[in-house]
Amino acid sequence: MKHVVKTIITVAAIAAISVFAAGCGSSSNSGSGSSQDKKPVKVGVTQGLHAEIMEEVKKEAAKQGIDIQVVEFSDFVTPDAALDNGELGMNSYQHKPFLDNMVQKKGLKLKAIGKILVAPMAVYSHKYKDLKDLPEGGKIAIPNDPSNGSRALLLLAKAGLIKTKDGVEFPAITDITENPKNYQIVELDAAQLPRSLDDVDLAAVNTNYALEAGLNPMADSLFREDKDSPFAAVLVVREQDADNPTYKKIVQIYQSEPIKKFMEEKYKGAVIPAF
Repeated sequence: MKHVVKTIITVAAIAAISVFAAGCGSSSNSGSGSSQDKKPVKVGVTQGLHAEIMEEVKKEAAKQGIDIQVVEFSDFVTPDAALDNGELGMNSYQHKPFLDNMVQKKGLKLKAIGKILVAPMAVYSHKYKDLKDLPEGGKIAIPNDPSNGSRALLLLAKAGLIKTKDGVEFPAITDITENPKNYQIVELDAAQLPRSLDDVDLAAVNTNYALEAGLNPMADSLFREDKDSPFAAVLVVREQDADNPTYKKIVQIYQSEPIKKFMEEKYKGAVIPAF
């Protein structure tokens, strides 16, 4: 009988040890899951100002235990595709109208979760110092993507060079109703516009590409958007990640005083905080 009791106690002890070990294993797995949560957040940006600012956000995020990996792209389309297919966690380069167009045209499941900045589009010329000097039939280059093309046409209209159809929020070339000097409007890839300035009379250039080409929107442009531009850049995630607490924290870090100060000191008005 004593032998039976001793055996039962031994079996119970082994079972208890097994349960404890299993519990430790569970804890270890939990820790591993926690480690997964601390994987770098890959943020897609375009070269130039968006990359530079995100590097500052990365420094601030590191202080709060968030590891950001900045991934640079040279065009406006690939960062959205990479985000949609899960290669990135976030991206930071586009304004809301551009995002809306990508979502509508390509069926991407992406969502903006915070405004970050306005990088005013401006028009530049290597041939003329004043818009009034543009010749009859002069060639004006604008971006060839729909949203930035609309942005450029609205800028040209605000500058008094053309008029677009009333009630059209984001006009296309076909919505030009008045073009008194018969300007030729040509569409080029946005990244190529600074290089087109020797071949055209005027070009509407996004600020990130202007700065990258050594153009100062404040000193070199003939006309530019103001701070009330509806084309504020946004931080973007997949729809399913819209409530991700880490991503929300990155938005807060981007919209913080240190990043605002960096933008103001680095770009001196060429980039305007939108928060």
